[in-house]
Amino acid sequence: MRPLSLIASATLMIAALCTDGFGQLTSPLRPNILVIYADDLGFGDVQCYNPERGKIPTPHIDQLASEGMRFTDAHSSSGVCSPSRYTLLTGRYHWRTRLQNGIVGLWEAPLIAPNRLTIASLAKEHGYRTACIGKWHLGWEWPMAREDKAFFNTGGYGGKKDITATDEHRAAWQRVFSLPIGGGPTSRGFDTYFGTDVPNWPPYCFIENDRTVGIPSEFLVPECFEKNQASVQGPALKNWTLEPILPALAERTVRFIEQEAETAEPFLIYLPLTSPHTPLSVNDRWKGRSGLGLYADFVMETDAVVGQVLAALKAKGIADKTLVVFTSDNGCAPYIGVEELEMQGHYPSGALRGYKSDAWEGGHRIPFIVRWPGMVSSGSVSGQLAHQADLLATFAEVMNADVPDNMGEDSFSLVPILRGDESPVRNHAVSCSIQGLPGLRKGDWKLIFGPGSGGWTKGGDEQQMQLYNLAADPSETNNLAATETNRVAEMTALMEKIVTEGRSTPGSPLMNDVTVRRYPEKGD
Repeated sequence: MRPLSLIASATLMIAALCTDGFGQLTSPLRPNILVIYADDLGFGDVQCYNPERGKIPTPHIDQLASEGMRFTDAHSSSGVCSPSRYTLLTGRYHWRTRLQNGIVGLWEAPLIAPNRLTIASLAKEHGYRTACIGKWHLGWEWPMAREDKAFFNTGGYGGKKDITATDEHRAAWQRVFSLPIGGGPTSRGFDTYFGTDVPNWPPYCFIENDRTVGIPSEFLVPECFEKNQASVQGPALKNWTLEPILPALAERTVRFIEQEAETAEPFLIYLPLTSPHTPLSVNDRWKGRSGLGLYADFVMETDAVVGQVLAALKAKGIADKTLVVFTSDNGCAPYIGVEELEMQGHYPSGALRGYKSDAWEGGHRIPFIVRWPGMVSSGSVSGQLAHQADLLATFAEVMNADVPDNMGEDSFSLVPILRGDESPVRNHAVSCSIQGLPGLRKGDWKLIFGPGSGGWTKGGDEQQMQLYNLAADPSETNNLAATETNRVAEMTALMEKIVTEGRSTPGSPLMNDVTVRRYPEKGD
């Protein structure tokens, strides 16, 4: 076991028992935990992160920040979805698994191993009720026989033509979707699950626990593929539309909060929203509200959902007993029309370089806000390096729990920072592009192990390595690799150590699941 800091644990327990002078606890010993995980929300899309070059109102997220701590140097594990989700849930870098680049594909097997500790299984072991509500995108054990697979890989990307489901399609879909689906959230520590797995991919239906809600019988209609909505054709419920998804997730979360507030046990909710990622399925009351286009409207609708969920905590009288984390899986997607937004004065990455998919900061430096009444000072800001991998160790310390030595290999507790300690809890961190190109942080320095963004953003330095001092150059414009050769060598050796030891936290060396790709690759 990795023992917790005795001083930190004692401080936590003492603070939990302190009162405000009127007999009220200032912080619960075991708070409820709510993690709200936005999808493709850029660092500069939240007003309090980008007051000068951000034009989208986000009053509820801003209010959350004013009531807690806003991290300005926090990162996801990747510039895209699935790898970041894996790391947030497990406290382990995604590239230690088979996912060396890209995302978990359509109908693919689970990425999280059955015996892998997650924030949910940790919480469940310590008496929490756990729920995942929203987008999973980490694979399932789809009960799909070999002879049925041809009826599921149908249509590829896009939906420009109307495709009619045959009796053979319906029979195959009936066989598969009548069975339980293994390997999902309820097998990885969550008591309950409700969501759409990936809203722009099939199956176009909700999944509850390990069953589809209804049996898909049609192909999704072509209209649902227009204007950055669905992207992959496949089995759908009849008359399925995309606009009700986000409101349904909000409603289900509020219902869970209302139910659990009446019980003695604490709860952990992981709420991976489907927005503002495509499909840009904005509901009518939000269309045109931003004056900046559908994406900005969807950001506003997302902010409203955050407000709805936080209001439920307040209405049940448990806001002061709940630790809330708000963050995003990666940066804003460039294909939603970032050029048009920037022409109107809104910069989704703020002053950062790059967007979703990139190894540059705009790909993985994300909003990260923590509200914990009685423990975290209102309106506080931390410039310390933080990573979404850190949630596992943080929640463990909050629960006064131990993390096994072979779990949470890359997770450092943020509790000291949340208490106001200005010392770093981690000195290095790794974040990758969609192609797997890693960027290593060490203090203020960042080394990217190859040229360009490693993602969708074109251009950039053609040198084999990129080294930036982010304290002096947060926009990554001045590549110092050619002149800081000793630093490049030192950081390259550190990256190799992090890879070969199977962990970045103190402890016994561990094995990665696969042989990890090294960069720069031969021929780069």
